[in-house]
Amino acid sequence: MKTIIAVLFVSVFCTGAQTASHAPAHKTNSSASSQKPGSAAAQNSRQPSTEMVNQFLQQWFGYVPNMKWDVTAVKPVEGVPGITEVSVRLGEPPQLASFYVTSDLHHAFIGNIIPFGSDPFGPARRKLAEQAKGPVQGNATAPVEIVEFSDFECPHCKRAQPMLEKLMNESPNARLVFEQFPLSSIHKWADLAAGYSDCIGRKSPEQFWKFNREVFDQQEQITEENAAAKLSAIAGDAGANPSATATCATSPDTKARIIQQSELGKSLGITGTPTLFINGRKIDNVNGTPYEVLREMITFEAQQAKR
Repeated sequence: MKTIIAVLFVSVFCTGAQTASHAPAHKTNSSASSQKPGSAAAQNSRQPSTEMVNQFLQQWFGYVPNMKWDVTAVKPVEGVPGITEVSVRLGEPPQLASFYVTSDLHHAFIGNIIPFGSDPFGPARRKLAEQAKGPVQGNATAPVEIVEFSDFECPHCKRAQPMLEKLMNESPNARLVFEQFPLSSIHKWADLAAGYSDCIGRKSPEQFWKFNREVFDQQEQITEENAAAKLSAIAGDAGANPSATATCATSPDTKARIIQQSELGKSLGITGTPTLFINGRKIDNVNGTPYEVLREMITFEAQQAKR
């Protein structure tokens, strides 16, 4: 099924496949407005309704036996007038995917919208410098800021960690900022892990990085049922107070901070994890990017910063 979907929708799943889960997908109309396709309201908004998207998917995939999908979001692309992003979970096991619809409601396209201009990464770089306030690894005054948006339950995030650690060890001109981006719709204990991590990070950066590394190391042993006990034990091993951290992890203030970090990522076009920004340059296929290329980007950005 995965091969069929990939062929039908070209490579729409390149980013979303990083975060595919085994949770069942289902067809639903509950994710956006219920405007009738072709109605005056839909035409005036120049944005497709969920019903219109479902009809499109039915026409596209209706001949595939037992095909299921879930339209998770229909929203304007921030800063790109006339373009709507549609996010779906498609297939079994479900894969996350996005495509874009033009304002005439007659055309859609697949791919990435990339920034353009003499300083294409400037807006993202400035936004992250102002709003990404997570724990920092490396020299806080280094000219290159790498911001990582991650999910503790995501196997691709775990896979990326050794490369990131090597990158930081060999890149004195870079600092790493960690931001939470739990994909709670498909990962059942990611929110709780983000809460533990956030609480530990606000008290001790050293304990924070120990906790993070150990959660990724034990990822396969953590389940929705044992997550609280496992995370508390890991917090204790990192030097934090397990009981106080558990209480903090589920507090309204902590949940609000996690949402704020996730919203920051979404505003920058993140749909999957892990995603990096190197001085504002978005890298969403982290594990598919050669280590040497990431090093060259950091070297280039450090040189640019000296100008």
